[in-house]
Amino acid sequence: MSNGTDSSKSCSKSACAVAPEQTTETVQKDPKRPIGSSVRVTLPVTGMSCAACSSRIERSLRKIPGVLECNVNLALEKATVEFNPRQTGIDAFVQKINDLGFGVPTERLELSVGGMSCAACAARIEKKLNRLPGIITASVNLATEKAVIQYYPGELGNAEIINAILTLGFQARLVENAEGTDREQAEREQRLRRQWLLFGLSALLSFPMLLIMIAEMSGFVLPYWLTSQYTQFLLATPVQFGVGWQFYRGAYKALKNSSANMDVLVALGTSAAYIYSVYFTFFSPHVHHVYYETGSILITLILLGKTLEAVAKGRTSEAIKKLMGLQAKTARVVRDGREMDIPLELVMAGDRVIVRPGEKIPVDGVVEEGLSAVDESMLTGESLPVDKKPGDAVIGATINKHGSFKFRATKVGKDTALAQIIRVVEEAQGSKAPIQRMADKISGYFVPAVVTLAVVTFLLWYFLLEPGNFTRALLNFTAVLVIACPCALGLATPTSIMVGTGKGAENGILFKGGEHLEKAHKISAVILDKTGTITKGKPELTDFIVLGDFIGQEATLLQWAGQAEKSSEHPLAEAIVKNAQQATPSLADAESFQAIPGRGVKATVDGHSILLGTRKLLTENNVPFAVFEAIAETLESEGKTAMFMAVDHSAAAVIAVADTIKETSAEAVSALKSMGIQVWMITGDNRRTAEAIAQQAGIDHVIAEVLPEDKALNVKKRKEEGHVVAMVGDGINDAPALATADVGMAIGTGTDVAMEAADVTLMSGDLRAIVAAIRLSRATMSNIRQNLFWAMIYNSLGIPVAAAGLLNPVIAGGAMAFSSVSVVANALRLRGVRPYDRA
Repeated sequence: MSNGTDSSKSCSKSACAVAPEQTTETVQKDPKRPIGSSVRVTLPVTGMSCAACSSRIERSLRKIPGVLECNVNLALEKATVEFNPRQTGIDAFVQKINDLGFGVPTERLELSVGGMSCAACAARIEKKLNRLPGIITASVNLATEKAVIQYYPGELGNAEIINAILTLGFQARLVENAEGTDREQAEREQRLRRQWLLFGLSALLSFPMLLIMIAEMSGFVLPYWLTSQYTQFLLATPVQFGVGWQFYRGAYKALKNSSANMDVLVALGTSAAYIYSVYFTFFSPHVHHVYYETGSILITLILLGKTLEAVAKGRTSEAIKKLMGLQAKTARVVRDGREMDIPLELVMAGDRVIVRPGEKIPVDGVVEEGLSAVDESMLTGESLPVDKKPGDAVIGATINKHGSFKFRATKVGKDTALAQIIRVVEEAQGSKAPIQRMADKISGYFVPAVVTLAVVTFLLWYFLLEPGNFTRALLNFTAVLVIACPCALGLATPTSIMVGTGKGAENGILFKGGEHLEKAHKISAVILDKTGTITKGKPELTDFIVLGDFIGQEATLLQWAGQAEKSSEHPLAEAIVKNAQQATPSLADAESFQAIPGRGVKATVDGHSILLGTRKLLTENNVPFAVFEAIAETLESEGKTAMFMAVDHSAAAVIAVADTIKETSAEAVSALKSMGIQVWMITGDNRRTAEAIAQQAGIDHVIAEVLPEDKALNVKKRKEEGHVVAMVGDGINDAPALATADVGMAIGTGTDVAMEAADVTLMSGDLRAIVAAIRLSRATMSNIRQNLFWAMIYNSLGIPVAAAGLLNPVIAGGAMAFSSVSVVANALRLRGVRPYDRA
């Protein structure tokens, strides 16, 4: 009904002769595939040290013909590129990143392939694999029955590669290895161990020089062999060119590409102190004081800061790890009449899967046999188990609580609900909030400006302030260089966005991008769809009142009403059909059916013309209904939706359907109002019914009798009034309004169309998630502002102090090193936010 209310085998030799490659349902849709005519890919990037690096990669990738959009995330160490595949491809991006001096790591996958009978089989598999986007090389060995694939992990995963082989009629499974499956984490941990090792070596060699510096400041006398310039030279050189080689390498690559980054600052500052000390050690040994400790301790402190930063950054992505940890590892499927346990990656759409009590449901599907209750709290937040019977949908990673059942797999791999959630969170964490673009723009010009300022500082001190004092000028030059690194500025926003979006996912709130997380804190008006959003969306028929010539024909009229509404998908129609089917289980279809948006339905049943819907429907068809008006008003004042039924152009009955509000709707509305946010309800219902529902929910502003196509216009009107508007809905007819709003929020229990149009998906049907989303946005933005403030004030105050000669380079280096750590640590505080708790 559309009456204006809201809706919501192995391979034989013959197999080698098959010319075309046949594809089946097992081929997974890649969520990064066409957005219109474009493709999006995410590539891991190694070697970035500060915001200048990420900005340089981003600018360079944007210049490649065919690239439409590009975001490089320093905290995630990933580059997301949207491009036209007809103009460019992944190889071009990888080449450009490599040319800039950075790296794109690859992964190696070894598979055991069964069913090959000749060289043509192996060649066919190789051809298929090498055509997959993201594959670098694929080699299939017929003799060993192994396939070795080198690929970019950001573009595709194990499941897609295995399914590509399965669709050709061969078998494929992962070769067990001792490395485990989380290679990205293993590589991160390996890099971290190397950094700790380098720091330990650097600290060991620098410690004697630290003692020398402290002794000189305090007047202690140390043995000559320790304070000797030659001893210091022997200690400092391995630190400068061994441990510190990574900074020289990074600086060379940056300067080679006409850019500058943190490595340039560190290499310049420490080299100046080292070269100065070497000169006076070997060419003017009568000068007692040298500054080997400056470069060595600087490198040690910076290395410590970067290592601690890497540790903290690893913790910012814990939300993704938790989500991935929810997946089952294996599935019990029925194939060729027998049960077998197989790895999750080998489950195919169409497989029959068996789930026993206490087990995780491996993939999405539809129950075919058995009854049970499933804990879906990881997805919806609903703590009570949901009963499942044949025909009901089940979702991968949820937990079967009681009975056993069999279900048919419908979505596997990257099509499952959990995989889609993980993808949304990953894309959100990789996106850039508008506030970050400002920081990136600043950092792009920052390093060259700092180098210029450091040179000016040197010249001023050497020629004007203390003429001829090379040592003083050099120390101040070095202090300016090391105090001004824009690392903290580059990390200020992405780390908070990562933690904030991850925290949202943990609480059933999926932000599709950092920009939506940012904008949500500005919301000043929330427009709520009624049916399925404020209310439960499962109305029941409460009254069926027949008058006039049709008295005594209640059963017949109810049957006709059920037949007329049988083809409708509207929740109110479902209530009528359900009631009619209780009396007539085998309800026949209508002879003709027409849904009239915002009005109701027109149908022909048993030769009779049936109209069922709003007053407007009857009025437009010249059917008088005044005799029913008083009854309808009474029903509507009780919060029920009254519908009018006419048979052969004569008013026959008033049908009342009630949809009760959700238990938490009033609490959510009250919380929104206490946050200073206006709350509106929008519905196609008549004003009397709408106001009754609004009163129950505590909503002051009601927009009633709105046609589906006019919802977007009402959202636009609120925006024109100066509000930052959030639209919350669950139905197909809410999609235009969700897209029009500043922030569209879709109820996760609603339609896929609504969720696709929205900026935020609230996985549960609980309206308190709106409040939680806004609170989380406010907490995240507050955290970002704190990070940006300290990053900016740090540089704003630190540079003048260093230029004035009031800052020792070692202290400057320590402060710079720990500024990044403090920013990441502050972002991690967001993990303690509890968005559902009252502020």
